[in-house]
Amino acid sequence: MGADDTALANFWGDMPEEEYYASQGVKNTKEYFKTPHGTIFTQEFRPVGEKAKGIVCLTHGYGSDTGWMFQLIAIEVAKWGYVAYAADMLGHGRSEGIRCYTPEAEKVAESSLAFFKTKRDCDANKDLPAFLFGESMGGAMSFLMHFQDPEGWDGFIFSGPLFKFPESMRLSQLEIRGYSLIRPLVDTWAILPDRSIGKQAIGDPSKGKLIGRNPRRYQGNPRVGTMLELTRLVDHIDANMYRFDAPFLALHGTSDTITSPEGSKDLYERAAAKDRTLKLYEGACHSLIQGEQDDIKEAVLQDMKTWLDERVERKQLGSKYKV
Repeated sequence: MGADDTALANFWGDMPEEEYYASQGVKNTKEYFKTPHGTIFTQEFRPVGEKAKGIVCLTHGYGSDTGWMFQLIAIEVAKWGYVAYAADMLGHGRSEGIRCYTPEAEKVAESSLAFFKTKRDCDANKDLPAFLFGESMGGAMSFLMHFQDPEGWDGFIFSGPLFKFPESMRLSQLEIRGYSLIRPLVDTWAILPDRSIGKQAIGDPSKGKLIGRNPRRYQGNPRVGTMLELTRLVDHIDANMYRFDAPFLALHGTSDTITSPEGSKDLYERAAAKDRTLKLYEGACHSLIQGEQDDIKEAVLQDMKTWLDERVERKQLGSKYKV
């Protein structure tokens, strides 16, 4: 076993979690949350020693979880003065379900949303501005959450969202028809080719290696039911973009070969929302925060912080002058 293959307790090394979070000015709390569709693993990242400006609820991407390097996003958000909440999607990380099996996207979204709403509406947070963040497949789930709870959120941030597959990532019509016929027999089978192989999803190779060492990351082939469902989901999103009327910030790398930047462009052009912002990062790949070069990562984070702070300020001014 090489030096790069030794097991790590966390992406930062062997420092105890409580000590690491304290060094970042963040208090971390973990809990399991029961939903009608299964029990999910959740985390809270709360800034230490300051009053929270708002809450941000985060959903990770396909095969990932709320720990390892995804939590870098939550930690940054907490450093900005927001309480960050994150939930492992059903079938991911430490939540219940077959690994990376997503037969019904709406139920996955509903499960995470149930946790997010509980935290948003609790006494400590009920008067704070509340936002949803979704990365990759998590962006698609956040899109669904808007329609499941259309009045509950002050805005959405989508990072490399799965709104549209590049043609090379999408199932062919022959695959869709063939597997749909035998779906009851093969739905959970992990037999589909991994179309991401050979594509550059990570801009910084050293960070890509570290991401790959996440012990909870799904490393198997895509499951039949999951890919059929995600194909249906992106078509559903495409058909409903014109109905999306919440404020949003869409972030996408122009060299993303896992989710198409055209999906973010389509939402920006077609959504009903008056408050809409699109940021494209020239030459950036799929993983804008966890896996990009530091200059791109810092630009993305700054754009997020600026967008959040501006909307919090607008809401505060609106409340101040409301008659």
